[in-house]
Amino acid sequence: MKTRLAVIGCGGMSRSHALRFNVLSDRLDVVATVDIDEAKARSAAEHVGASIVATDFREVLPEVDAVLIALPHHLHHPVGMECLKAGKHVLMEKPLGNTEEECLELIAAAEESGTTLMVAYCMRFHPLVEKMKEIIDNKTYGNPFQISIWTEQFTKFPEGSWAHSAATLGGGQFFSHGCHYVDLLLWFLGEPIRGTHLGTNTGTPWMEKEGTSHVSMEFEGGVLGYHAGTWGARGTKLRNSMHIHTDKGMIEFTGDRGDLVFHRGAREDEPGGEEIIASVEGGKHLEREMEHFLDCIASGETPRTNAQDSVQGLRVVWKLYEAEENNVVADLRGLGLKTPELATA
Repeated sequence: MKTRLAVIGCGGMSRSHALRFNVLSDRLDVVATVDIDEAKARSAAEHVGASIVATDFREVLPEVDAVLIALPHHLHHPVGMECLKAGKHVLMEKPLGNTEEECLELIAAAEESGTTLMVAYCMRFHPLVEKMKEIIDNKTYGNPFQISIWTEQFTKFPEGSWAHSAATLGGGQFFSHGCHYVDLLLWFLGEPIRGTHLGTNTGTPWMEKEGTSHVSMEFEGGVLGYHAGTWGARGTKLRNSMHIHTDKGMIEFTGDRGDLVFHRGAREDEPGGEEIIASVEGGKHLEREMEHFLDCIASGETPRTNAQDSVQGLRVVWKLYEAEENNVVADLRGLGLKTPELATA
């Protein structure tokens, strides 16, 4: 039996998901597209073959089992709450919500309705990122001591966009985009201990808060994690890159290249050189993310990118913002929802 899906919000994020919907046509039926701009909803419907076009998401809820919410961030909570209370499974574009209270209310609503609530941290479903996780866990290429991530792009929304406002975006580039990579670092390395964040809107004056962000974190065992992201890149070589430094060499992921490469330096006991660990076709992580969502709906299993873990990542972001304002190093210990005293905070 196919899962009937409504796409709520037909901007750029929904289009990137829709490019791969056809691969899952044996399990997924996109029956409705929703946007306050009817022309956008109609265009999306033509692309995915949806039979229902609406400007109010409430109209389509009786016709579907699940929704993909790809709306401006400040709408995630109110729309998500109505969908969950109506008994619909929700795949929420990141972030889960703009405040901790919003996130916890969404989690409670999903638990009460017995529905699946999953956050669309699509990078966890990239085959090469999955391979990196396996390599880190198994120490296949040595013991990691530093992971560096760079995301360099030019992102400028139309004048007056909700994405320029700190209130509707939920912060700046770090909150909106960097949360992906905080999530990855926590997935790779476990519990963080302390960290710092520096952000600026120099170079991205259209942003109310930072358009460029640097975050550094220390994890258990002294392993360091770093993310540098910007929406102001007028040119780049790094684009979307990750380096895992180990005591045996360096593992490189470059999003555009489609390869995972191990670099070893020349030493007396080991020759230098490169080894291609894995190669994949681009774009598959979005279909794998949706496939996982469908699996969780069918089985009731907890999603890999579940809401509880998402809250821990956002708590890290909020703690780092707070520490930046106070010019101190952030204490990042004990921020997970699995910590009993914080589960009902």
